[in-house]
Amino acid sequence: MNKTIFPKEKKHPSSSNWYLIDGNEKNLGRLATVIASHLRGKTKSLYTPHANIGDYIVVINAEKITVTGKKLYQKKYYNHSGKPGGMRVETLSLLQKRIPTRILEKAVKGMLPKGPLGRELFKKLKVYNGTNHPHSAQLPKIIDIH
Repeated sequence: MNKTIFPKEKKHPSSSNWYLIDGNEKNLGRLATVIASHLRGKTKSLYTPHANIGDYIVVINAEKITVTGKKLYQKKYYNHSGKPGGMRVETLSLLQKRIPTRILEKAVKGMLPKGPLGRELFKKLKVYNGTNHPHSAQLPKIIDIH
């Protein structure tokens, strides 16, 4: 009789892999899909949609991520304070100057499942400007994205 294997998050040996991705001259959408797949654990053979067996992802050079077409001036990010008239609208170019890491974080968060699992997976994403990051002790493996 065959047995079904159910991966446990804490007992799974490969659940704590760390990966490093350089965002220099990478397309925003293509980079976000690769990151979301690794966070969910879809690159592993024991992938289960409702289990958190994904990897940790460290992204450097977030300020150098590119977009195609006119998205730099036409894509808008909305924020509301909750008060009447509290809607704030910001284009991608303005947000990239102010908080460049937020662009990639919002793109990846939209690709993750909604609810408690998505919030848990999102905590495994670390995005930094420049090449310095505090996770060198974890010895992250480099993922090369074309």
